[in-house]
Order: sequence, then C-alpha cells, then structure tokens
Amino acid sequence: MAETPRIVATIEARMTSSRLPGKVLIEAAGKPMLQHMIERLQRVPSLDGIVVATTGNATDAPVVDLAEEMGVGVFRGSEDDVLVRVLDAARAHNIDVIVEMTGDCPLIDPALVEDCIRGYLAAGVDYVSNVLERTYPRGMDTQVFATDILADVARRTDDSEDHEHVSIYIYRHPEIYTRKNMPGPPELSDPDLALTLDTPEDLDLIRRIFDTLYPNNPTFGLADILGVLKDSPELAELNAHVRRKHA
Repeated sequence: MAETPRIVATIEARMTSSRLPGKVLIEAAGKPMLQHMIERLQRVPSLDGIVVATTGNATDAPVVDLAEEMGVGVFRGSEDDVLVRVLDAARAHNIDVIVEMTGDCPLIDPALVEDCIRGYLAAGVDYVSNVLERTYPRGMDTQVFATDILADVARRTDDSEDHEHVSIYIYRHPEIYTRKNMPGPPELSDPDLALTLDTPEDLDLIRRIFDTLYPNNPTFGLADILGVLKDSPELAELNAHVRRKHA
C-alpha cells in the first residue's frame, strides 16, 4: 500500500431492491436518497473520493446519471457478486483503502465515517468497523479495509453469501484478519433503532427525519436525529416491527 493511501468510499447502489424497488432514487426533502448520501460523504475530511458501485443493468442507468451529475466516480459490475463489483471498482479507480458503504444509508453521519477511517489508520489492523459489536443504530454502518485485503478474500472464498455481502468473510474469520471495532458513546448508542432504507416503513421514518431537520440544518448528524426521536418517540415505532435480513 502507498505511504499515503488513497481512501475512497464505495457505495453499493442499484434500482432492483426486492423490498423497496428504486429506493436509492426515491426523494426526501426534495432530493434523491443517493444524492443525500453522497453529499453527506463529501463532508468526510479523510476521504479522497466517492465511487458509486452499481450494476450493468439498464435499470441502473439513472444511478449512473446521478453519480455523474454529482461529479463522483462510477463503476458498473455484477449485480449478484457484490464483492467482485466492489473489488473491481476499487481497482478501476486506484483505491488503496475502501470505505465500504451501502446505498441504504442516506442518513449516514460523516463524523462517524471519519472516526472509522482515523481508527483504521491508527490501529494498523486489516479491518475496522462500527458494526463488529453494534452500538450505533443501523444505517450508520461503516467498514474500512484495504483493497488488497478484499482481493485476498476473493481468492479464498467462492461462497455466494460471502460474495453477496462483500466483507462478511473478513469479520467472520478473526483467525485470518486483524479487526477493530469503533463503538459509539452512550449518547449515540441505540443498536435496536433502524435508520436504514429497506422497506416502505423505513422510507416513512427517514422522510420524516429529513423533513424535520434538513430545511434548517442540512448538515444534521446522528445526535440531531436521536433528539427528534426522543421528542417524538412514536416515529421510531414506524419501522420497529420490520425484520432485518442481515446483521
């Protein structure tokens, strides 16, 4: 790896979500969710760039158009083999360190992403995330690892689950890879809260959060979101019953 590694966020995004098709381009507060996510990641100081890793499907052309309009990188690859899609995106864009994100996190807090990157650079381990032991709400998920580590994973496993979930093999094999978790402080900890965009119920909650906070404070963070939910606890009940597909 280079002495000063090129650190780039990859966003896995496609239009053919099974539970909420087209979710990444559904609007909240007048903008597509993916645009909100990109704008939030653009405020992460240690990122050298952002790449939207989408598929070659014709249905994902609008995702490509939005990324290009916003001046961020784009890569089109396999729909099902997300690991290889992200790995090929990293190679195509000369990424040394991948900050892996999924497109269902439009409320991502830039400060938490920065925290994980700094933790990775300081720790000298193979993998840093804030989800090894979940403390933050879902939707704040950030994983940081070198492109070389992901290439090693690709060589070691052909399992379809490993290739669907990109970094799952890394954190399931601590005997191979060194890892570090970045836990949240008590005031930001709520592991049972879902701020991720996966279902119509999630959409309702996320739209209400954006409508409440964005007009007066477009750079709001997790503390602001939790403040809204404390004042209006009924909002968190909108998606509390939804069963999540993956930890």
